[in-house]
Amino acid sequence: MPAQAYSGKECVCQLRKGVCDQSCVQGMLDVPFYIACLRLDGRRCLVVGGGEVGLEKVEGLLACGADVTLVAPDAGPELEELAREGSIRWEQRSYEPADLEGAFLAIASTDDTDVNIRVYEEAEARAMLVNVVDVPPLCNFILPAIVRTGPLAIAISTAGASPALAKRMKREIAETYGEPYARLAVILNEARGWAKATLPTYQDRKAFFEGIVNGDPDPVELLRTGDEGAVRDLVAATQRVHEPA
Repeated sequence: MPAQAYSGKECVCQLRKGVCDQSCVQGMLDVPFYIACLRLDGRRCLVVGGGEVGLEKVEGLLACGADVTLVAPDAGPELEELAREGSIRWEQRSYEPADLEGAFLAIASTDDTDVNIRVYEEAEARAMLVNVVDVPPLCNFILPAIVRTGPLAIAISTAGASPALAKRMKREIAETYGEPYARLAVILNEARGWAKATLPTYQDRKAFFEGIVNGDPDPVELLRTGDEGAVRDLVAATQRVHEPA
């Protein structure tokens, strides 16, 4: 539910102004977010709300290996199927504060303002990561648009100002940084073991990898033409240059 739905209600954001006047929404663009990538493998994550947005959040968490619990009296057919196949746990009831126990993060995506506020306040009291979808003041983290290609993940954030703009940027970035970059990342990762075992200092390793990435010929252009062998030749040549005497 968008932030505008809270206007005129009791203020629940960090400003505690009594009655919500939406001033916190205007200030969101001034908030400097600390950008991080979370490792969610096996971590319990809670999604409250079984609609289309809840499905989107569940699928995003599953893609990162999270242990997902959905709490909702009703859920769409895709979520029901995920529960039937055992991909998620579905608590088919209304949200309760105890649902937060043992969870690493919580995402609220219901159309009930009061439930969203409760999830936010009770998660904050536990010092948990919490996101109320489309309500930036009720979030201590936000979810950027993500471009994923193989091991590459590029995050785009407008600080909550415009998801539509973030989606446009996502399309444009995906067109620019596609499969050749992902394939180069895999090849570079294969060379990490050699670099760590052979090159004694961080500066040595930095120079080695920059020599490949910024090499001549350009490895990205080589991969765009399908010439992976030439890229591996470039890696081998750079190894010979940087190997200690």
